[in-house]
Amino acid sequence: MVQRNTWQRERVREALSDARGFVSAQSLHATLRDENTGIGLATVYRALAGLAAQGDADSLQSPEGEALYRACTSTGHHHHLICRSCGLTVEIEATDVEQWAKRTAERHGFRDAEHIVDIFGLCASCAKTRDEERDAD
Repeated sequence: MVQRNTWQRERVREALSDARGFVSAQSLHATLRDENTGIGLATVYRALAGLAAQGDADSLQSPEGEALYRACTSTGHHHHLICRSCGLTVEIEATDVEQWAKRTAERHGFRDAEHIVDIFGLCASCAKTRDEERDAD
């Protein structure tokens, strides 16, 4: 499906690029609403889906099951480390995971297998803050 390149879609793309880490469609819509853009939530969802389909945005599912998006900085297949606290995201290569996925698929007779791996945790800064808060108690 080819999407028209409208000003609304471009504004969603810009807002996504300005966001830190992964954001939900609702969060991005709130930012655009606060800027009085007049862009509706359905338009934000459509724009994000189109950007993800074209490889211009990364999309993942949070541990809570919510779809999250961010402007894609890499081309091709990649994985992420994502801080559950601040949203800091690091793109990583995972050669071992790639090899495991291929072997596992082949062992079960699957071809053209695809996979998604995102690792959620606390970044060093958030972990330090949490440890300091715990020590203060």
